[in-house]
Amino acid sequence: MVHQLSRQEARRIAVRAQLLDAERPTDLLEVVRRLWVVQVDLTAAVAPSADLVLWSRLGRAYRPDDLDTVLADRDLVEYEGLLRAAEDMALFRADMRDWPGRPPLREWQEDTADWVEANSVCRDDILQQLRAEGPLPARELPDTCAVPWRSSGWNTGKNVLMLLNCMERRGEVAVSGREGRERLWDLAERVLPDDPAVPWQEAAAERDRRRLASLGIARGRATQTLGEPNDVADAGEPAVVEGVRGTWRVDPAQLGRPFRGRTALLSPLDRLVFDRKRMTDLFGFDYQLEMYKPAAARRWGYWAMPVLHGDRLVGKLDATADPEVGVLRVDALHEDEPLTASTRAAIGREIRSLAALLDLELERP
Repeated sequence: MVHQLSRQEARRIAVRAQLLDAERPTDLLEVVRRLWVVQVDLTAAVAPSADLVLWSRLGRAYRPDDLDTVLADRDLVEYEGLLRAAEDMALFRADMRDWPGRPPLREWQEDTADWVEANSVCRDDILQQLRAEGPLPARELPDTCAVPWRSSGWNTGKNVLMLLNCMERRGEVAVSGREGRERLWDLAERVLPDDPAVPWQEAAAERDRRRLASLGIARGRATQTLGEPNDVADAGEPAVVEGVRGTWRVDPAQLGRPFRGRTALLSPLDRLVFDRKRMTDLFGFDYQLEMYKPAAARRWGYWAMPVLHGDRLVGKLDATADPEVGVLRVDALHEDEPLTASTRAAIGREIRSLAALLDLELERP
């Protein structure tokens, strides 16, 4: 059976699955489990993305110290730049064991494996120093690489960091914490739970299922991106969305449920909007993260936050946190559709809540 969905139904499924409907969750760990992943990005034009994602779900009950606590307790772990529930790492152990992948390997996978092998002495040196002194930042680990990392420029001279990234995917090292913006590395056995590996085919299917449960509706196949995929293979059930080409996969647990929306300010890296094609297909929302554009070329702002109201993305909030002065400055509210007085009031309440999260005074233009 192929489910027939209107765009509004599809949007409501997506919003509800992401815990952005009116019924707010109350438990931080449960939020991360249900979201499946929370991306780490320390850009602090407003606040680090993970804090924004968790605050937009939990509201005034959330404080950044809460996240620090669960990370210190190892209830959550950081893996490949994403926060995950520690128990979910069992779903990645088979991939760690089979790194760089299962045959047939792509050329880049073979090249990466050859590079790690050529630098086995440096790898051993890193493991030895972490065993004796860890956790440590990458800058305090020895660069004894015999073969430098080949880069087009972005990662030139970052041999140790690139090797650590490979060792993380091999299950040898893990991020133990952070010191400012720097990751602290340690032996994986000291950070990750030692749960037995789930067989890789079963693990891959479960990851797809969990991803779909967090998104509600997604493409079975999508363009590959770094980190967490946007597609879900054969998880869930097939669906078509009125006015949108192609077949989707929908989480059957989300079908037919009532919806009551609310207003939320979203991180630009929030999973509701992270897959920009899905965002456009379902929400018809015109948006890009403009932090990498020259200031004169920005339409909405350096870290403009998408504004959700009910099942619609209705605008972008351009705001800047200035802790030195002690203010959250609202530079602009860009409207994608005319906002009613009640919608503006709801957005205003969220802005005040955001200022309270950051312990800043609100400053308007």
